[in-house]
Amino acid sequence: MTTPLRIPVPDEAVEAVAGLLDLPADDPGGPVVLLAHGAGAPMESEFLEEVARGLAAEGLPVLRFRYAYTERAAREERRLPPDRMPRLEAVHRAALAALRERFPGRPVVLAGKSMGGRVSTHLAAAGEPCAGVALLGYPLHPAGKPERLRVEHFPEVTAPSLFLQGTRDALCDLDLLGEHLPRLGGPWTLHTVDGGDHSLAVPKRSGRTSAEVRAELCAAIAGWARGLRSS
Repeated sequence: MTTPLRIPVPDEAVEAVAGLLDLPADDPGGPVVLLAHGAGAPMESEFLEEVARGLAAEGLPVLRFRYAYTERAAREERRLPPDRMPRLEAVHRAALAALRERFPGRPVVLAGKSMGGRVSTHLAAAGEPCAGVALLGYPLHPAGKPERLRVEHFPEVTAPSLFLQGTRDALCDLDLLGEHLPRLGGPWTLHTVDGGDHSLAVPKRSGRTSAEVRAELCAAIAGWARGLRSS
């Protein structure tokens, strides 16, 4: 079941952003997931919708939300560039507060696709309590610019981290990621999708469907999340 929400945010351009809450048919009372979208696709994208529903089917309540710039883009019916990190973080924190209010005392997983995952790690590095961080295609560096690594905050990320990365991701050289994962301040797990690109899509010649890959991702996240300690 998917329920639309309005989430008040401390932003100069919008007073609230839209959210979507996906609930399990039978909630076992374990972790809950805050699922942030990437820079180029909104929370309503096919990928995030399938991941949210897949995690709900695994027994995990999931809250998706818009950042302020995607809320404005939806209202104005045009594309807008992402906000700077402080504005992204402020809206992300507001969505996290809304999730905590709805599920008090439940362990929270900060999850996100690409940019949304990066913002999740920034919140974790800043000390936002969470049980873990799940990253769907972490953007380790801009495409074609592996020297511009986004790892400066890794030592401050003390929560357990799950990286779900495609082996053909142009924004994440896996050898470079492997060099920097030990810099994380907490335990980490790397789950690779053979042939997956930055969207975690695989070529047709792989013989796998997008539904199969997304089911794999959801099972990996759910299994990892159930082993986390409450936070």
